[in-house]
Amino acid sequence: MKISQATYAGSSTRVAQKPARRLPEIAFIGRSNVGKSSLINMLTGRSRLALTSSTPGKTKAVNHFLINDKWYLVDLPGYGYAKLPNKLRDEIAEVIREFIMESPDLAMLFVLIDSRHDIGKIDIDFLSELGEHGIPFGIIFTKTDKLGPVALQNQIDRDCAILSQTWEELPPMLASSSSSGSGREEILSFIESILKSL
Repeated sequence: MKISQATYAGSSTRVAQKPARRLPEIAFIGRSNVGKSSLINMLTGRSRLALTSSTPGKTKAVNHFLINDKWYLVDLPGYGYAKLPNKLRDEIAEVIREFIMESPDLAMLFVLIDSRHDIGKIDIDFLSELGEHGIPFGIIFTKTDKLGPVALQNQIDRDCAILSQTWEELPPMLASSSSSGSGREEILSFIESILKSL
């Protein structure tokens, strides 16, 4: 897939407020500092499409970007910000939950996992909730340039072993680096296959 157009289409905190035009949605979510905005910018070839920030909780709304006038790339708020006030954290969690559970146009949710660390309990719990509700999702391991190829494969194998304790069948898994651009074609090809299957 070649992305020739990527434009901001709107922000919302409720499903009823999202862009009126109905198109398939490919959404991205992850924990703080997992590299979500950098990945979105890398995929679209637009360095400032999604704003990057070192401040956890910067994204509090659901951001829609229109891609090639055919589908939406959706930037969801992150989850698991321990340093945020409880009220704000609960509000963000509700925004995420409503979109994931109630948007009729969600075709795939990519959950981003930092490849440098073992998958955390908060990630495992989040994935379990997706599975319980039948939400289609895949995993993208980020920041893969920070590890050598052997260390990276060992880490992915370890995460797979952790997930296999509760999952009979593992979700689709991809690896990426926003710095080097690796994984871009694989991710876009996977998205293209999803859209063609709709």
